Amino acid sequence: QVQLVESGGGLIQAGGSLRLSCAASGLTFSRYTRGWFRQAPGKEREFVAGISWSGGSTVYADSVKGRFTISRDNAKYTVYLQMNSLKPEDTAVYYCAAGYAGITTSRTGYAYWGQGTQVTVSS
Repeated sequence: QVQLVESGGGLIQAGGSLRLSCAASGLTFSRYTRGWFRQAPGKEREFVAGISWSGGSTVYADSVKGRFTISRDNAKYTVYLQMNSLKPEDTAVYYCAAGYAGITTSRTGYAYWGQGTQVTVSS
């Protein structure tokens, strides 16, 4: 049974930073593509960032490029999302995901999902 557990969310003022973590358990987990998505109230879940199993390739949504950094520690089966220069429009529930294929911005490319962690950015 694969489980993904996010942590690190919270309330932060605009311009601040947060680091999200997503720990995985179950199966042999290091060779999965990992991704972060987010869903704001009344909106579709959208891709934020993805990282290949080796960590050698990353992809970012245009809205977070230059502010967010995705990374992973395969020894700990954990992926991180460092979020800097946060804006009120970054407010959302953030979900981590894992998939078998290469990095994709589509939700259908990820087989496993966490329960989400709330990030609220105040102005």
